[in-house]
Amino acid sequence: MRIGELAARAGVSVRSLRYYEEQGLLSSTRSASGQRHYLDSDVERVLFLQRMYAAGLSSRTIAELLPCVDSPSAETADAALERMAEERDRLDGHIADLIRAREALDGLMAGNRAHRERLRTAVAG
Repeated sequence: MRIGELAARAGVSVRSLRYYEEQGLLSSTRSASGQRHYLDSDVERVLFLQRMYAAGLSSRTIAELLPCVDSPSAETADAALERMAEERDRLDGHIADLIRAREALDGLMAGNRAHRERLRTAVAG
């Protein structure tokens, strides 16, 4: 199938497919006129890539995990699990940072509410 059909079937943009190919995450064959052609199985691959991106993984990390998909073995599965655990730890760090930022914002909001209350009291008094 051609790139437009793959994009439509997978629900992604043609630009995304070109990016995936540039990053080595997806491959195609080329016709004599240079048009990209994909296999039916590439729809599932693109959907898989989308799930990996939704999990917060970068293109580089996804490329590191693909051997588990392309050449499944106990070794590649173990390596993929270890890499995903590292990514989960990284996300945990980001979540902790976001919680701290939210708590700081809550403190600022509480200060603002107290200030507003003092202003109301001063105007009413």
